[in-house]
Amino acid sequence: MTRYTTAEQAVQSITSNSRVYVQAAAAAPEVLVKALSQRGSELRNVEICHLHTEGAAPYANPALSYAFHVNSFFIGKNVRHTLAAGNGSYTPVFLSELPHLFRKGAIALDTVLIHVSPPDAHGYCSLGVSVEATLSAIRQAKTVIAQVNPQMPRTFGDGIIHVAEIDYMVEVDTPIFGHAPDAISETEQQIGKHIASLIDDKSTLQMGIGSIPNAALSNLTSHKDLGLHTEMFSDGVIDLIEKGVINCRYKGVGKGRALATFLIGSQRLYDFVNDNPFVEMRESSYVNDTAVIRRNPKMVAINSAIEVDLTGQVCADSIGARMYSGVGGQMDFIRGAALSEGGKAIIALPSVTKKGESRIVPFLKQGAGVVTTRSHAQYIITEYGIADLYGKTLKQRAKALVAIAHPDHREWIDRKYHELLDAPQHPIPSHVHLN
Repeated sequence: MTRYTTAEQAVQSITSNSRVYVQAAAAAPEVLVKALSQRGSELRNVEICHLHTEGAAPYANPALSYAFHVNSFFIGKNVRHTLAAGNGSYTPVFLSELPHLFRKGAIALDTVLIHVSPPDAHGYCSLGVSVEATLSAIRQAKTVIAQVNPQMPRTFGDGIIHVAEIDYMVEVDTPIFGHAPDAISETEQQIGKHIASLIDDKSTLQMGIGSIPNAALSNLTSHKDLGLHTEMFSDGVIDLIEKGVINCRYKGVGKGRALATFLIGSQRLYDFVNDNPFVEMRESSYVNDTAVIRRNPKMVAINSAIEVDLTGQVCADSIGARMYSGVGGQMDFIRGAALSEGGKAIIALPSVTKKGESRIVPFLKQGAGVVTTRSHAQYIITEYGIADLYGKTLKQRAKALVAIAHPDHREWIDRKYHELLDAPQHPIPSHVHLN
C-alpha cells in the first residue's frame, strides 16, 4: 500500500549492499537524492546507477566512496569526476537495450527513485519528462520511491503509472530542471544550413539538445510535413510544431504524434508538453529500437561526435581513453535511419575544438572508443561542408573528410594519414594464423 511520508523516512528503506536506479535527465528526483546522500554515514556499498541526470549529485562526492558507488549508463557532468576518483564506473550500453538489462535481470534493482506528477482522480501519475528505462526499473525493483511534484508535466504514452505501483510518496513543489536555448554561433548556423539542405519534405527527424540541432531546426521553416521520432527534444521544435511544419502526418510509426523518451528544455517546453496528446513519451526500448525507427520513411538521424577519423570512424563517448559521455542512442538511430526508405544518417560537429584542435583527425586518439563504425557512417558535416561517405572507398573517404576539415589543419591531416598508410608494411609473423 502506498504511503505518503517525508524524503528522510522514505530513503530509510534503502540498505547497505543494494542497488538504486535514479530517473534520468530533467526528471532527476533531487529531494530524494539529497535525502539518500545525507545517509552516507549509515550506509556501505550502495550502487547508484543512472543515465545522465540534471542537478546536483551529492552521492558522487569521493569522500562518500565508502557509502556510494556511481554506475553511469551515460556519463553526465555531475558525475564525470567519479571515474578518475575511483568511486564511479561506466557501463556501455545502447539506450534501446537498457530497459532489457533490467527485465532480463542482468542488472537487478533493489530500489528506484522517481519523479512524478500528482495522481489524477483515478490514481494515475505521470513520469512526465523522462521515461527512458524508468518504467522497466519500476517493474523490476523491490521498492519504488516517488517524488510527487505538481510542477511535473503530465505527458501521455508509456509513463503512466498507478499509485499502487509506488511504495512511498514524497510531496514536493519544485521547478523541473531546465535549460534555456543557447545562442547559435556563426559556425553552428552554417552547420545547421548544411544539415537542413539534406532534409526533404515529409522526413522524420531525430535530433537532440544543443545549438547545432537548434540551428538545423531554425533552417527548416520553409519545409513541409516533417515528423518527429527522437530520443529527446528541446525548445527548438516548438515553433515548427506551432507553424505546422512538424505535423507528423507522414510518419510510419506513431502517425500524428511526436515520439520521444525524455525531454530537456526551458519552462516553455514543459508547459507545451503538459497534457498535450500530440507528444507521446515511450520507453527507450521502443523509441530507440532500430526495427521501429526504420519504419519511418525518410528518417533523418542527426548526432554529434567528439572526433571523426579519415576512414569515417566516429568517437562520441571518450576523449582518448578518458570516458566523457556514453554510447546513448547514437547507433540506434544511425542504423535505423540508414535502413529507412530514403533515410539519412548524419554526424555533425564543428571542425575544431574550443582550443583550436582539429576534430577531423587522421586517426582517433589512443584509447578512443568507436561508437559509430566506419561501415555505418554516411554523412559527416562541419561548417565547411558535407562529406558523403556512403559507398566510398577509404581513399575517397579520406579526400572527402579532409575537404571539410578546418583549412588550417587540412595539409597536416592528409600528410599524417598517408605517412602511416604508405609506411612499409611488416609481414604478419608466421606463428600468427588468420582464419
